Parts: sequence; structure tokens; C-alpha cells
Amino acid sequence: MLLSVGAVPANKEIYFNFYTAGENMAIATGIPMPKLYVIPDSAPNAFATGRDPQHAVVCATEGLLALMDRGELEGVIAHEMSHIKNYDMLVMTVVSVLVGTVSLVADWIMRSMWWGGGNRDDDNNSGNKNIFTFILLIVALIIAPLTATLIQLAISRRREYLADADAALLTRRPMSLASALQKISGYPAGMKTATSATAHLFISNPFKKGKKGDWFTNMFSTHPPIEERIRLLREM
Repeated sequence: MLLSVGAVPANKEIYFNFYTAGENMAIATGIPMPKLYVIPDSAPNAFATGRDPQHAVVCATEGLLALMDRGELEGVIAHEMSHIKNYDMLVMTVVSVLVGTVSLVADWIMRSMWWGGGNRDDDNNSGNKNIFTFILLIVALIIAPLTATLIQLAISRRREYLADADAALLTRRPMSLASALQKISGYPAGMKTATSATAHLFISNPFKKGKKGDWFTNMFSTHPPIEERIRLLREM
């Protein structure tokens, strides 16, 4: 993950605010200090990764570190450390495995129905079998994997809401995180180093934003609508 985005270890002298904010939030969260990395990208964004709090990394872009004030930076780091404390990476890994299992089972059903033998008694029985097979194929190939994927995306969005709430609780300044999200979402360009495989880890969609209020896009997004996240933070 770090190699794919070109991240390098954060130098304490150069990124002093990043380092001290990370220390403060680690103490507030009650987890070991994660390793800090910096991505050479002008678009503001950040992510956390690692299988548990003892093997975790918080990574921020150069653009985020340059754009945020101290309170906003602490809000972003608190959000990422909340993911670490809540084992969100592990949760999403398990969910991904379950979704993959559903897809494999659906594929197995399709293959067994397609290649499976059977006695061809009469035209009536054959016709009934074909209808039944067609229905099972529809369920297996479309409905089941699609439903599993939608559940996975919904869980991902709920974990983002939870991390926002935890960050507001840790810093006691929900408006700082709301302001940080506003700056991140308002940046006109997407990240150059992000890919579709890593996009779900970032605090905000690292690509160019789509149309606001597009419910179909939001349904298939790993992130909740940024406007909704900001609204909830401002109401705390």
C-alpha cells in the first residue's frame, strides 16, 4: 500500500506538527504511536492501514499537511486513529472475504447448473428444469453478489461515520474535522497516486468528485457523501 502511493517516512524535524499531533492523538486514543508516512501529492488526503494498533501506519499527503491548521490536522489524525482503534481494516478485510465467498458460491452454482448432468425425461420436465435453472442463475449471478457488494459498501460508509464521531469525541472539536473535510472536498484536483484498489482507505474519495446528490453513485461509493458528514459534525 505504501509503495503504491509513493509514501516515505515522515521526518520529525520537517513535519514537526504532523509528528506531535500524531503523538497527542495516540495518547488520547490509548493506542501505540503509529508510524507516520507522507505522500508526495498536492491533493489533501490521508489514510490509516495496518492489521492491529501495534502494526499501524497513518499516512498524509504533503498537500494535507500544508493546507490544514493544527486543529484540522488533529481532527484528521484522530479520524484515522479511530479506524486503527476500531480495527476497521480487519473488519473490512473479513467483509471482503465474505463477499468474495458469496461470489465464489454463486459461480459454483452457475457452473454446476450449466455443466451438471441429469436425466432428460420428457419435454415437460426439461422445460421446468430450464425455468428453475434460469431463476437460480439470475439469483446466483446478479442478485446475490450485488447484494453482498452493497452490504460491504454500506459497512464501509458506516465505519466512516463512526470514525468521524470518535474523532470529534477525542478532540472535542467537531468543527475542526468538519473544516478539514470541507477543505479536502473543495480541492479541485484528485490524487495522482491513488488507485481504485486503495481509494476506500482514504478519509475522502481521492478521485475527482461526482455530482452532488447523485444517489446512484453514493450507493456504490465506499465513502458517505461529504456534505452529510460535515452536516453531522456541525450538529454535534
